[in-house]
Amino acid sequence: MARYLDPKNDLPFKRIFGEHPDLLKSFLNALMPLEEDQQIESLEYLPAEQVPENPGSKNSIVDVRCRDNRGRQFIVEMQMHWNNAFTNRMVFNASKAYVCQLQQGEKYDLLQPVYALAILNEAFDGKTPEFYHHYRIVNDKNTDEVIEGLEFVMVELPKFRAENWADRRMAVLWLRFLKEVEEDMRVVPDELKENEYIRQALDMCEEGAFTEAELAAYDRYWDAIRVENTLISVSRKEGKAEGIAEGEAIGEAKGRAIGREEREKLAEELEKERKEREKERAALLAEIARLKQNGA
Repeated sequence: MARYLDPKNDLPFKRIFGEHPDLLKSFLNALMPLEEDQQIESLEYLPAEQVPENPGSKNSIVDVRCRDNRGRQFIVEMQMHWNNAFTNRMVFNASKAYVCQLQQGEKYDLLQPVYALAILNEAFDGKTPEFYHHYRIVNDKNTDEVIEGLEFVMVELPKFRAENWADRRMAVLWLRFLKEVEEDMRVVPDELKENEYIRQALDMCEEGAFTEAELAAYDRYWDAIRVENTLISVSRKEGKAEGIAEGEAIGEAKGRAIGREEREKLAEELEKERKEREKERAALLAEIARLKQNGA
């Protein structure tokens, strides 16, 4: 029985999509928001590393970067962890690719769109069950008005359900491939094996297709992910503990402030009642004195 490597791992992911343009083309046509007449016909790989002109700037490394027959660029990334800076990095990568299309003196109308696709192995949006998120630059009052140039797609793999995309068969097969193929997989579903592209990708995930050195690199990647998981978990626990402690301190301070305000309010009410009683007593004494005077 064949043993498969997890395609979400950096090594098999880049082998499948970074070395076989026909598979990458199928993957992008299935997942990107392209109309029927906008489908990718052919593509070429570009260097994955984008080095900024400013030597002091941060280098940006992406998993797979390519250009299709129309000149459009696509950046594909497999992301194991979500953090708040991830969207900034997506925008940076896509913007850098967009800007670097032109040489000095060239006209802006030569610019072609850049699409960024991120497959996320974590869910980041707890407000909706939607797993597919497509972002464009649109007019906030009329979303039909679009500024072309940059588009972003993020797919939350844990939230993906095949039944929600019954009309997008190839997209379902690719996402099932990424989600279901794991090291302990015993039986590959027939729907995956029967598709030519998925079958090729499965063959590339077989353990026997990798050298000992590559398998060692595969294991090191998971070791790094486990370490990162541990660090993230510890940071979250520490942050939660700090948040609780800070919340308790704020609660105490608010409690003291509220207690002081309530005591001051009570004192004011008591003083008001005392003055009213004195006023009533004075009025009563005045009435008694009047009655005595009349009786006399």
